[in-house]
Amino acid sequence: MSGLDGKKKKGKKAMMLGVGLDSDGHTRVTSGSNFLLVGGSKDTHEEMTEKVIKINEKLNSKGKTLDNVSNNELDDIANEVGLRRHNPHCN
Repeated sequence: MSGLDGKKKKGKKAMMLGVGLDSDGHTRVTSGSNFLLVGGSKDTHEEMTEKVIKINEKLNSKGKTLDNVSNNELDDIANEVGLRRHNPHCN
């Protein structure tokens, strides 16, 4: 028997993950109900935090959550807060 037997299976939960790749020697971790931010310098970590808060505010104003927003709508919201999808095929 696996350790999961007898436990309810939970539905999938969408989350945002932010990873700051620069560092100033401090370890930073910030989490919320639908996001986890790790790493980064003070400025980078603050910027990531501001962006996930803005995304959540915009989702809330539309009556949506990460679990029920379409990919295109999330892309639009991310663009509105200054995030851009990385396209490795562009030079």
